[in-house]
Amino acid sequence: VQIPLERDGVDRGTRTPPSDASTPASMSPPTSGPALPVHKTLLASAMATCTAEALTLPIDTAKVRLQLQKVKPGEAPMYSGMVGTIKTVAKEEGVAALWKGIVPGLHRQCVYGGLRIGLYDPVKQSIVGKDHVGEVPLLKKIAAALTTGAVGIAIASPTDLVKVRMQAEGKLPEGTPKRYPTALGAYRTIAKEEGVTSLWRGVGPNMTRNAVINAAELATYDQIKEALLRSGAFTDNVVTHLISGLGAGFIAVCVGSPVDVVKSRLMGSKGEFTGTIDCFVKTLTREGPTAFYKGFVPNFGRLGSWNVAMFLVLEQARKALQ
Repeated sequence: VQIPLERDGVDRGTRTPPSDASTPASMSPPTSGPALPVHKTLLASAMATCTAEALTLPIDTAKVRLQLQKVKPGEAPMYSGMVGTIKTVAKEEGVAALWKGIVPGLHRQCVYGGLRIGLYDPVKQSIVGKDHVGEVPLLKKIAAALTTGAVGIAIASPTDLVKVRMQAEGKLPEGTPKRYPTALGAYRTIAKEEGVTSLWRGVGPNMTRNAVINAAELATYDQIKEALLRSGAFTDNVVTHLISGLGAGFIAVCVGSPVDVVKSRLMGSKGEFTGTIDCFVKTLTREGPTAFYKGFVPNFGRLGSWNVAMFLVLEQARKALQ
């Protein structure tokens, strides 16, 4: 289509309007259709993250138990491997114990999951500018995800702490009451016995861990999905979402495992460590560098399956809300 250019009665030739390829790139994780309003994006994000949380919590419980386990020389470990840990917990404490912490876990996902994913597109758009055209550079995707991950968990950190405490509580002697029978009771107990600020214990490594993992997840999902679609061999369907989600989960667990271990230990302890650096040094000194990858398999099983479930639901929820 040629559009005549005319000004002051003078014919200045014609120009061709820009093609679709030069229109602003869709924000990511890329989806089909028009962009959703922020409130609908937050809703879709919360729905997706809560669904993934409920489906994969048993794997997360196994991961936390493995990360918090401390074995003395010559002593057989109580938990061994992801499947073995799940079997041990189910046998000794009942199957329901695998979903310990589900309530604060859902609290966390409604707040943190909604914010980190729901605000990712707006923050990324503000970083590249409203007039940006073409694909968003990887570093700017990472910057946006780091920002929303850190802000989201800074607000939701108490829910993470309560979730870890409830997951870490193992089988109790008969007649011994649970320390944290309910999520709301856990918030009250911790605030009363340890102070309100203790609900944000470990917020530093938690912000680091979640910012890093959020960047790894969202930016990787973005890149993999864009590459698959650009190749022409894939379309915007479940298979593409599945491959992208698995890739995002693998990268996230590779870069996030060390800070995840430190975060779990800080939140699961009661004054054993003075801070992030102290926890890191003591863990390294006592157990060696491999301690930071304790629970790697269940962590990948958790994050891989979590990302697949989350992105699949997110894509469908966004389409349903358009």
